Amino acid sequence: MNDVVEVAETARADAPPLGAKEIADIAEQLNQLLRLRTNPIGMKLFEDLAEMEKVPGVRRPAPGKIFSTCQLVTQSRLAGFTLGITTENVPEFSNCSGIIGLSPPSEVYLSGRKMHGVWFENLEASAAHQAQMPRVPSGKYHGLVVSPLRSARLDPPDVCLFYANPAQMILFINGLQWRNYKRFDFSVTGESACADSWGNALKTKTASLSIPCFAERRYGGVADDEMLMACPPEDLRTAVIGLHGLSKAGLRYPIMPYGPQAEPAEGMAKSYAGKS
Repeated sequence: MNDVVEVAETARADAPPLGAKEIADIAEQLNQLLRLRTNPIGMKLFEDLAEMEKVPGVRRPAPGKIFSTCQLVTQSRLAGFTLGITTENVPEFSNCSGIIGLSPPSEVYLSGRKMHGVWFENLEASAAHQAQMPRVPSGKYHGLVVSPLRSARLDPPDVCLFYANPAQMILFINGLQWRNYKRFDFSVTGESACADSWGNALKTKTASLSIPCFAERRYGGVADDEMLMACPPEDLRTAVIGLHGLSKAGLRYPIMPYGPQAEPAEGMAKSYAGKS
């Protein structure tokens, strides 16, 4: 515990890149601070499949078994699997491979035909949805590994992900803003919301929040109250530093309700330093 706090408290913007063990420690501290329901995971893209196969404990879906990316993410965060993913593991008819950059998005999606009359009334709206979707550019990467951060098997992951309820998520964002404030404007794709989380984070290496979509909930088993954050490891460290600072000020999870019929002055004085 003390080592984890030291990692968080001594980190600065000019610090060297985080190693897998440090990230595992920070992820554990995030678990303790926010009481997460499932373990944070990491994602790493690979140009060389031989290098992907060298990840300790990596397993591949059984031959012939096809899963959506959100199903594979859930297998990792619930069962603790370290999974190597290629185009042969995700459905050809889905957006999955195109979002994580393992193949170009198919023409049937880009044209809008796939979602026309289902998710969108007209072909123009369906095609616009595809045109504006965040994706990792294709052609460079051939494999992706998802693995629990606590296993320290990705050294380092490209991005870290965790699911949390809205109260946990806003405190995480408050933690990101605690030391060096910035405003966040997160995108909402709608259906195919994984593009807003791991798609955008892998592409831009920026913190990316999403409201999981119908498919993630139906096939990935995402709960009604869960949101998804994807961010580079350095942002995870920044947020943990901030969460420690907020906790010292009495701002921590769970957020105790003050009561809609209670006079708020006393609570406000504590939460906002009591300054006029």
